[in-house]
Amino acid sequence: MPTIALTDRTVRALGVGPTQIDYWDTHMRGFGVRISAQGRKSWVLRYRTNGRQRRLTLGTFPSLGLAAARVAARSALGDVARGDDPAATKQAEQRAGTFRELADLYLEKHARRRKRSWRADERMLNVELLPVLGTTRAKNVTRREVRALVEALAHRGAPILANRTLALVRKVFNFGLDDEFPGLQGNPCARITPPGVEQRRDRVLTPDEIKRVWTALDSVHPLTAAVFRLRLLTAQRGGEVLGMQWDELHLEDEKDCWWTIPAERSKNKLPHRVPLSPPVVEILTGLATGASNWVFPSPTVKDQRIRYSTKAMAKVRERSGVDFVAHDLRRTAASMMASAGVNRVVIGKILNHAEPGVTAVYDRHSYDAEKRQALDAWARTLTAILGHERTADVVPFGPRR
Repeated sequence: MPTIALTDRTVRALGVGPTQIDYWDTHMRGFGVRISAQGRKSWVLRYRTNGRQRRLTLGTFPSLGLAAARVAARSALGDVARGDDPAATKQAEQRAGTFRELADLYLEKHARRRKRSWRADERMLNVELLPVLGTTRAKNVTRREVRALVEALAHRGAPILANRTLALVRKVFNFGLDDEFPGLQGNPCARITPPGVEQRRDRVLTPDEIKRVWTALDSVHPLTAAVFRLRLLTAQRGGEVLGMQWDELHLEDEKDCWWTIPAERSKNKLPHRVPLSPPVVEILTGLATGASNWVFPSPTVKDQRIRYSTKAMAKVRERSGVDFVAHDLRRTAASMMASAGVNRVVIGKILNHAEPGVTAVYDRHSYDAEKRQALDAWARTLTAILGHERTADVVPFGPRR
């Protein structure tokens, strides 16, 4: 290992040997140049940390000149003096993965395991995020890039999508920090304000609109129509209705019919008993049953349930002339019950809203009678709405409390 006074001229003049060779500088201890058998010249620094000898490659000559290489070497030695290991830091940076790799890890280890809506995350990643950030190292994604991305979504007329996208990016990076993703030191979404102004939706259908929507459902596939009608009659969430299975239903006693949503399918992770009113039982018993345990089996994919149909929703809106979204059906049912005097605690039990405290876990079956009374009365009111030309003739149900 020869030692020479390194200058730009001497380094340029050094020839290629049969094997790799290191030349060490006489003016700076541990600093030198390595020449490969192919003629590649690299600046190197040799140092000791924690009792071990380490080697750090600083760059290649001539793209990195001697003066700049000495500055880099002194900076690295300063890091060593402070207790750091610059070679280990460089290796960690080289192992740092791309945002695509982080996103894949997020889907695999978090979203698919813990979120029923993981497909929405996957779609948003594939459509909105990966085309822009996919090849960027996750540790190099900046606040400026994230802000520009979500603001571009807002400017194209999708402010709420921009908010959801920002929330997802923030969640992906928080996951990466918790999982110690290589090279990741912080979340670039910090203090970025969502660009979209969100308003809480409070759309409730009028009796006349309910009648028009119910009639328009005759224009779509019977299974799809049944889904919408059950959502209105039971006030349950769309995903829970679509995921209904025959073994969850108890239809033997016509006066005591139930639907038990298992804990793994309910939003608050608790079993939920839904009393079934006569119109609901009539709809269910009128559905064709086959080999599938799904109440709403997919007509195209074996052993799968049908998914929400945007085309059917658009058709119902067009035929009825009513501007609404499917979740408005659940809100409408709850609002109708509230306006008729049903206790809000009972409505919360019907909607299966999460409740704080240990008592809520043991109290989940204590309102079965009240839930049945409220849903049966709501079904009678809905029947009255559908059977009257003048909505003013409909009499609200139930005693006021």
